[in-house]
Amino acid sequence: MCDCDYMFPSNDEWEKHYDNCKLVWEELYDRTCPRNNDGTLRLCNANLSKLETDFLYHLGFDTKTHNLPALFGDVKFVCMGGTKHRMRDFAKHIAKELKIKSDFANMTKQSHRYAMYKVGPVLSVSHGIGIPSMTILLQEVLKLLHYAKAKNPIFFRIGTSGGLKIPPGSVVISSWGMNGTLQKTYDIPILGKVRQIPSFFDKRLSQEVQSLASDVGFGTYIGGTMAADDFYRGQARLDGPICDHTEDEKLEFLNTLAELGVKNIEMEATAFAALTSEAGVRAADVCVTLLNRLEGDQVSISKATYAEYQVRPMLVVGRYITKYYVDKLKR
Repeated sequence: MCDCDYMFPSNDEWEKHYDNCKLVWEELYDRTCPRNNDGTLRLCNANLSKLETDFLYHLGFDTKTHNLPALFGDVKFVCMGGTKHRMRDFAKHIAKELKIKSDFANMTKQSHRYAMYKVGPVLSVSHGIGIPSMTILLQEVLKLLHYAKAKNPIFFRIGTSGGLKIPPGSVVISSWGMNGTLQKTYDIPILGKVRQIPSFFDKRLSQEVQSLASDVGFGTYIGGTMAADDFYRGQARLDGPICDHTEDEKLEFLNTLAELGVKNIEMEATAFAALTSEAGVRAADVCVTLLNRLEGDQVSISKATYAEYQVRPMLVVGRYITKYYVDKLKR
């Protein structure tokens, strides 16, 4: 039976189901959907049941001394981004949109790692830069929501990126992640062997998000995202401390990416798509482009322009959360 938590009526041009619909899950992944009938997360790790206490070290919470269902059981949305300031700004933005009062206290201040703010059903959390930092945060948040018995959470990542053949200031909603070897996978060494996990975002969620951004005043695109393991050579830049490729080789590579459907380059998308998919949660990666990488490497825009651009993914994601909150949660 379909258990899609539809936000919009069906559209002939959209996917009919979310990727984590139980009706289609076994078709996609050939295993039981990792969600219980009530929408809570069923983590695919039997070892967790053997723990007397699970310490979520990097968040500063544990299952013994904290009442996680009371603290986080109502969470419906998790919005992640690189810096503490960005995610505090997003918390303020969504508090205004949802008309919810908050003291914007950092709930993970004691861990000295990340910053977490809660505004009603929304968690706004910083994840640092790059896949290793992001995946630590993401996996502990997934465990946190499992223990809290949160139902059908939806994850967003907001951030900045370099664009490919689209104007600076455009927003890209990722359809899939591509790694540095041009594979649509998140490659992680486990027990001495590299495991390749498919890296695709929920198509219908991306379509819904874009549909709410038709009049925002800047371009929004659905397309592929390359997630690099390095800011300089890994992204074909010429301005790092070490460079062993030419400008012609750089342009050839960037044009190849564009021909493959890549719209932007950042440093988290492959792992974000792969791990949220494995956990059975819907997710979207929404990033603004600060420059067209075919025209240069340096991020040289003014502080005012940067501040304006950085708000754009917040506006797009904020619209989705606000509509969902008003239509489904508040009433």
